[in-house]
Amino acid sequence: MPSIRLLPDTLISQIAAGEVVERPASVLKELLENSLDAAAGEISVSLMQGGIKQLKVTDNGGGMDAEDLPLAFARHATSKIASLDDLEQVRSLGFRGEALASIASVARIALTTRTAGAQHAWRLSAEGGEQGAVQPAAHPGGTSVEVSDLYFNTPARRKFLRTEATEFGHCEDVYKRIALSRPDVAFSLRHNGRVISHLQAGDPARRIAAVAGKEFAGAARAFDEHSSGLRLSGFAGSPAFSRSSRDAQFVFVNGRFVRDKLLAHALRQAYQDMLHGDRHAAYVLFLELDPLGVDVNVHPAKTEVRFRDARAIHQFVFHAVSKALSGSAAKASAAAVQPLPAAGGMNFQRTPYQSSLGVAQPAAAYQAMFSAPAGGAARTAFESIRAGAPSQAETDSPLGHAIAQLHGIYILAQNRQGLVLVDMHAAHERILYERLKAALDAQGMSMQKLLIPVSFNADRLEVATAEEHAGVLRELGFDMAPLSPTALAVRAVPSMLVSADVADLARALLREVREFGGSRVLTEHQHALLSTMACHGAVRAHRPLTLTEMNALLREMEVTERSGQCNHGRPTWYQMSLADLDKLFLRGR
Repeated sequence: MPSIRLLPDTLISQIAAGEVVERPASVLKELLENSLDAAAGEISVSLMQGGIKQLKVTDNGGGMDAEDLPLAFARHATSKIASLDDLEQVRSLGFRGEALASIASVARIALTTRTAGAQHAWRLSAEGGEQGAVQPAAHPGGTSVEVSDLYFNTPARRKFLRTEATEFGHCEDVYKRIALSRPDVAFSLRHNGRVISHLQAGDPARRIAAVAGKEFAGAARAFDEHSSGLRLSGFAGSPAFSRSSRDAQFVFVNGRFVRDKLLAHALRQAYQDMLHGDRHAAYVLFLELDPLGVDVNVHPAKTEVRFRDARAIHQFVFHAVSKALSGSAAKASAAAVQPLPAAGGMNFQRTPYQSSLGVAQPAAAYQAMFSAPAGGAARTAFESIRAGAPSQAETDSPLGHAIAQLHGIYILAQNRQGLVLVDMHAAHERILYERLKAALDAQGMSMQKLLIPVSFNADRLEVATAEEHAGVLRELGFDMAPLSPTALAVRAVPSMLVSADVADLARALLREVREFGGSRVLTEHQHALLSTMACHGAVRAHRPLTLTEMNALLREMEVTERSGQCNHGRPTWYQMSLADLDKLFLRGR
């Protein structure tokens, strides 16, 4: 008996479904794209139990003829391409002819359709790949596709689906992305019979305000740039409207939502002079080019593309967004001064300071240094330094004693060897990471209740994650609970992160937990999770510190393991000896 054999068609379709149909949201994406390809002007979505029980999409598009229906659920059957030339210049969102066949192999599906001028509609159903006969039906012009009991015949796959709330959150994300891509189309969304969203067709600005939020719309700058067959339009968020995650970044290439590394890099560069490294820009951008210039047949999910002239695309996007931002950058208000985070024994309290050329010191320190009469303490200290004797600033501590802060980023310290330069955020981040790691390993993450709970607007996925993984969050020192379907309240945080931006920290934590799952995030991805928490809790760049605070940080570094490198492997401090300094100034020559 031969060991190599042809697989049954049903099994082939189920294997293909593993790439195309990951969850209800994947089904929704394919159906919505089909509706747009059918030139629909109105699309309605109805979900039951997060789309697991039932998912229905109805449109008023062109519909299908009765003779086309028998091939609707067939693999690699499509009306959108017929040759390699068609594939190389795809203008439609769908083109492979895999989606409906894959869905039909792992669910119960029914398609009802009617073309303009037809006497009545036609209906075709399938269950687990077994197709029925085409039958007459009642339906207005357009198409409805109803998908029920996803993975009913593959229970192993069904077990990987999350809670109803989580799956609905993923579906809503897909709905929002598709709705953003086509403001000229009306959309509506229902879940368990309740209306969640109703979007009228209109101009892009109104659609973006309705989907991305009025706050983003008010802080975004509209632009439209053309060059050599390329067009980039949309809304670039002001740097003041930065986020702790990339959840407000939407890029569409010829109407298709994509996650492209080349475009992401160009956009990061456009914002790099205006955003701190751990903040992310918000934008809704539409890139249009000749379909021959982009390959969309790269990944089964069709969210990755490949540009034929990548360098030109990169430069065009970078310059277009930089130009759009240049008008708003000067208007952006300076960030408000915030209280400094605290970690462990370090108690960062703001005190008045004076600054000169970016070097900050407490006013009291200036007075003590310069108010002594000539020949008094100030002269004695200065003369002792010239004579080579240790001054009050020189101690036996390895990192020495802080003498100033440079541009709110670096601490300048003096030790017996010479000058020490410290990256204060990177150093504090390592300290927090090591303490968080030790506390988690010892199952002793202390929790600090907040006097006033911090509430913030959250999307449905964030709310679902907080509910589903409440136990994991408590293990990490967080007490978080829903206030409504679109709001969360944080009642407690880890004691050593009590002065962090609680809302940003909570969002970052929920994103990590959602991406990797509750059990994996505490095992395989513990390092990344704790690094994220430490980064949010660490003292921010451009925050003035007093000498007392700087010295406290230096002492903490000296007793923390691996404090010479931050969590990303970069050095946290650098020693310049007196000999190094002498070489710089050519002393002794």
